Amino acid sequence: QVQLVESGGGSVQAGGSLRLSCTGSGYTYSGYTYSTCSMGWFRQAPGKEREGVATIYVGGTTYADSLKGRFTISRDNAKNTLYLQMNSLKPEDTAVYYCAACKRGGEFVYWGQGTQVTVSS
Repeated sequence: QVQLVESGGGSVQAGGSLRLSCTGSGYTYSGYTYSTCSMGWFRQAPGKEREGVATIYVGGTTYADSLKGRFTISRDNAKNTLYLQMNSLKPEDTAVYYCAACKRGGEFVYWGQGTQVTVSS
């Protein structure tokens, strides 16, 4: 079983920055190789559905259109760690942010527990 642990969330004023991290373990036992797993960040604001933020895969990265230019997804395969650099944060970025790992059938299989990001105006 792959386990994902997010960190780096917190409270910040509008215009500030945060970097989220997601460290995973158990890939080998679950039959996956971290470096070839697609990884993603999602978020869910109060009263709203979960939405995709960014995905990184062997061939590149994708972002939600509204977040391009402010958020950057990256990974360190040596550390089994996924990152999300968030700049110029806005109050509407307030949400619980989740990382997800490894796709099967087009869907992410493993999910972290989430980390809260709160942006105040």
